[in-house]
Amino acid sequence: MACPLALIPYPQINPVIFHVGRLKIRWYGVAYLVGFILGFFLLERLARQRVLRINVEWVSDLIGWLALGVIVGGRGGWWIFYHVPTPGVSEPWYEPINIQGGGMAFHGGLVGVITVLIIWCRSKKLSLPDSLNVADCLALVTPIGLFFGRIANFINGELVGRPTNVPWAIIFPGYDQPRHPSQIYEALLEGPLLMGIVWLFKQKKNRRDGQIGATFVIGYAVIRSCIELTRQPDVQLGFIAFGWLTMGQLLSFGIGLAGIIGWFVLGRHAPVARLAPAASERRTKS
Repeated sequence: MACPLALIPYPQINPVIFHVGRLKIRWYGVAYLVGFILGFFLLERLARQRVLRINVEWVSDLIGWLALGVIVGGRGGWWIFYHVPTPGVSEPWYEPINIQGGGMAFHGGLVGVITVLIIWCRSKKLSLPDSLNVADCLALVTPIGLFFGRIANFINGELVGRPTNVPWAIIFPGYDQPRHPSQIYEALLEGPLLMGIVWLFKQKKNRRDGQIGATFVIGYAVIRSCIELTRQPDVQLGFIAFGWLTMGQLLSFGIGLAGIIGWFVLGRHAPVARLAPAASERRTKS
């Protein structure tokens, strides 16, 4: 493959920001933290605007549950779908919980978030429409975390793209060919673009509770499947079928199909989305 006329130099950023004793503070962890913090403030604002139909005081509790779902689900999804056991490891039980060793999967994180969301909504005795409303509002803020997470992938020099001769190709550390900066593609498309799509759909009249969440899932599945065409398959798996299908595409097809079915079911059976009653209205009715 001929080299492009110009290459964008890879920025040599240390994945570790600083050390606290033996603990390494990494950009990847900070990306998660920033995503949750910004998500918290935006959810709180949506609750104050009565778009999110829960008490404002509940938002911090919800964020804590979501963090648990993302970490456990993301790590579990990686372990189930992407992990290949390391031969000769003396402590195989440690690998699933060794988060600093790397390995998180969005699709597993999505399942983890849905699971804890169901548990949390039941613990708060929310109705099904209000539970779907919470899912909708989570879909409105999730692209923030996806954006920062993919930027952290780029800093780590992981999940690199396939070899290419496009002018914006990058030679990543440890690779001798110019490659697509697929992490940047994902950051921009799963972040600002997907966020724009779900916020635009939020303005749709007569939309049903839950349809923003379904739109997010469908949008993510389409974007991820397309970007996988520029992303190097996971080295431990390679292509899993047909000489082109990756695990990311297979999982995205699954959640995308579920999102499409959910979108149409909700369109027929879910109530039209509404604002929560104002505090004064709630006191009058109580």
